[in-house]
Amino acid sequence: MTDALFALRPWNAPEVTSLGRLPMNAVDRRAGAVSLDGRWRFQLLPSPEREPGPAWSWAELPGSWALDVAEDPPQYTNVRMPWDQFPPDCPPENPTGVYEREVDIPAEWAGRRIVLHVGAAESVLLVHVDGRPAGVSKDSHLAAEFDLSGLVRAGARATVRLTVVKWSDASHVEDQDQWWLGGITRPVLLYATDPLHLADVTVRAHRDGELRVDCRVRSAAGTATGALPAGWYVSGELEGPELDGLELSQDREFDRLNAEDERVSDFLGEARLGTVVPGVRTWNAETPELYGLTVRLHRADGTVADTSHHRVGFRDVEIRGRDLLVNGERVYIRGVNRHDFHPLTGRTVSYEDMRADLLTLKRFGFNAVRTSHYPADPALYDLTDELGFYVVDEADIESHDHAHEIADDPRYLNAFVDRVSRMVLRDKNHPSVIVWSLGNESDYGANHDAAAGWLRRHDPTRPVQYEGAAKLDWAATDDASDIACPMYAPIEDCVAHALSGEQTRPLIQCEYSHAMGNSNGTLADTWAAIEATPGLQGGFIWEFWDHGILQRVNDGRPAGRGGAGLYENGVAGPGLRWAYGGDFGETIHDGAFIADGVVLPDRTPKPVMFEHREIAAPVRLSVEGEGTWRVLRVHNRQHFRDLSWLAAEWEFAAADGGTWTVPAQLPAVPPGGSAVIDRPEVAGGAGEIWLTLRVTTADDEPWAPRGTEVCCPQVQWYPAEEGEPVVGAEEDLGHIPPPETDQDGLLLHPLLASPPLLSLWRAPTDNDVLGGMAERWRDLGLDRMEREPVAVERKGSTVRVRSRWSTGAGVVEHEQAFTALVDGRVLVEETAVLPEELTDVARVGTVFETVDGLDDLAWYGQGPWESYPDRAAGAPVGHHAAPVDALFTPYLRPQESGGRHGVRHFTLSGDAHVLAVRLDGPRQVSVTRHRAEDLASAAHHDELVPRPGCVVRIDAAHRGLGTASCGPDTSPSYLVPPGVHRWSWTLRAL
Repeated sequence: MTDALFALRPWNAPEVTSLGRLPMNAVDRRAGAVSLDGRWRFQLLPSPEREPGPAWSWAELPGSWALDVAEDPPQYTNVRMPWDQFPPDCPPENPTGVYEREVDIPAEWAGRRIVLHVGAAESVLLVHVDGRPAGVSKDSHLAAEFDLSGLVRAGARATVRLTVVKWSDASHVEDQDQWWLGGITRPVLLYATDPLHLADVTVRAHRDGELRVDCRVRSAAGTATGALPAGWYVSGELEGPELDGLELSQDREFDRLNAEDERVSDFLGEARLGTVVPGVRTWNAETPELYGLTVRLHRADGTVADTSHHRVGFRDVEIRGRDLLVNGERVYIRGVNRHDFHPLTGRTVSYEDMRADLLTLKRFGFNAVRTSHYPADPALYDLTDELGFYVVDEADIESHDHAHEIADDPRYLNAFVDRVSRMVLRDKNHPSVIVWSLGNESDYGANHDAAAGWLRRHDPTRPVQYEGAAKLDWAATDDASDIACPMYAPIEDCVAHALSGEQTRPLIQCEYSHAMGNSNGTLADTWAAIEATPGLQGGFIWEFWDHGILQRVNDGRPAGRGGAGLYENGVAGPGLRWAYGGDFGETIHDGAFIADGVVLPDRTPKPVMFEHREIAAPVRLSVEGEGTWRVLRVHNRQHFRDLSWLAAEWEFAAADGGTWTVPAQLPAVPPGGSAVIDRPEVAGGAGEIWLTLRVTTADDEPWAPRGTEVCCPQVQWYPAEEGEPVVGAEEDLGHIPPPETDQDGLLLHPLLASPPLLSLWRAPTDNDVLGGMAERWRDLGLDRMEREPVAVERKGSTVRVRSRWSTGAGVVEHEQAFTALVDGRVLVEETAVLPEELTDVARVGTVFETVDGLDDLAWYGQGPWESYPDRAAGAPVGHHAAPVDALFTPYLRPQESGGRHGVRHFTLSGDAHVLAVRLDGPRQVSVTRHRAEDLASAAHHDELVPRPGCVVRIDAAHRGLGTASCGPDTSPSYLVPPGVHRWSWTLRAL
């Protein structure tokens, strides 16, 4: 490949961001476009210097060749680059994909301007038509357009070649925590315009109804007119709620450039349209009202030369003091970071899948998206406008491995400004975009200041943020960020800053609560602090997806597009698994750190989603007063919407009874308000009763059908009676023989396959591993403790067993007392004394295994989904049931999972047996098919073999989950301390 484009070696020239590429704009060009998606001839070359040979294969566009071609499989790295060269160099071994096909140019396009649109290419795109160069583009996540008018002829056939060079100087600023995938990942299309056309449209719509539309008009040089034709004008029409075709007036026509100067290649003019909409309905994430705007460019005779359609949301965004305001209201940002991702097609995501992403987020209480760490597919913004999300739009800049060098490197100045400005020019008309971001994890330097300067001048209507600038001083006022947007800052530090008197700007974390594996501990505590502290407004959880790629186990290849339907509920089908870093033979990789989302790779919600749904609930419930004077108060936690869109019913759950429901009528409560709600009739009882308000959509919403559960706030109506005994009085025991034990005092029971033993260890979660706890627990030998029986005493109906368990921090004294009761139950009373040196263990509790055939669990406690001590706010107390096999959560890397918090009693049942367990109080319980060592030794779920019986764990104390894989660990209150731990439970076979 020796033509002029390749002779420049643009993949090693950071000053070159493009050649021949058209300016970015916000004109809608979808109408009349010809799609070029589908089958292209394809060759993968080892470097861009190599010429394509005669042998071609086929590739489907859009797509990534790494998911189809074995020679260059996917590779995952987080911070480090996958090769050793320093910026701006890239490796000589540089996979280069060549795509080629014939394109028939419509005959009716004669005399028109013909444009090729390539939605995204990773990382350098070179375009040729019939062997002639058309241009070069960098920036893997924004479209590149090229004017082909001088290279093709209407009614004729042309050969289009798209060459994609995987590695380049640009790769150093696209060093995101993500799979490296080469290819063309967004749609390719061809469209035509009149020589006189709209070059750009800028819409600014404010909450007071003022609308301004600035239009740039261009006439291609070399056309028959020879200049911008006289008499052109622009018109506009607005349609929307209670509005029937409002005409916009042309307020102003700007000075025009002309072609007398040889440096001007096109002829340019500008015009402004404006109006004021009376009684305008404003846009916000709760009520995303949109108006339809049509902009037309007319020739002097009134005929239409060009048209652009837009959806307009009237809203204002401003920072006032330390508050970010939308339409004058301080809003909470309940956000998530989102990549373009699909487990079969990588970064190629269909409109339907993007919509499904956002519907999932909306149903679980999220109202904001950060497009980490690049501009998303354009269709996503149409959907966030429509469905209602606040968007932080982020430029494709991350130089993580070489951040310090690149931030001030003048060779990369063009790249920084180019990437930020093109994002803004493309997305500026979307009301959902409320903040611009300069990128991610790229240190802070002059290149950021240059990009921020351009952005603030071009669009003063939105704030700009950049974590790298703000992290130097949260209270600074002279850097490139209008928002303090730290990542993974301890909530205690955030609160301290807000209370310090030094805060100067909103604090909204760009990343917090890392969702890797079984994680997101203390999420409810974090939000309690945010809502109680003026100056704190929320943040964005990291992140939406677990980025597992579906892989065939037999040959290690990605399943590709043919893998659709081969997974369900987060579980890959037979012969398949979810691959993460290192699974494709990479020697440089960062393992399972790619799997840190709130949904599994097939978009199955993880349990944390239910936690977030309750934390973000539009409705909350509280109890006021005492005794018979108690009243229930309902709170509207929304910013703009009343409660009329919701329906509800009461649900009661009694500890020793059942569950029953009665209708509920939500009162009219304005945004931010509260009201007393009619108290339902509740029969008193001896045990505790929990009252839940199940809130659903009253009618179909754009994001959910009627009857979709929105939240389920809960209060305890009658508490458990204090001192309620687990067993009867001692005199009721009679002369029952003691339970059977072996010579070492281990309990023998017909439904137990192994006896109850002490456990201090759990299969390490990702947080345990990366936070260092797992290594410490292994060093202490908690995964292989040895029991030494000390004494076995039999007295009456009781067997009392004392034993010692050796650890690397001393001996744990453990006592079990087994008592036979008159009704056939066995009472188990346990005490464990942990030495002072044995701090912060995983759990203190009991583990035993059952015989085969106990396949269903019913319990009274928190559920129905998984919950843990520091992640239990979203699991209401009640009566729940599920098959044992459904209790386990298939986190991408096997680990501790499936626990239920606050369990009071449970029953395991099967065809022939029932095993009932009653606890001395709310305890952490798990029932799965896997021992802890099974989970700890497996890298993927296809390596796990479920045991036929159940592995049951009852914990007196269980360590919180935290988010220590990236961020703060759990709070001290959720740690398991040394000292004395006591718990008791009864066992009964029915």
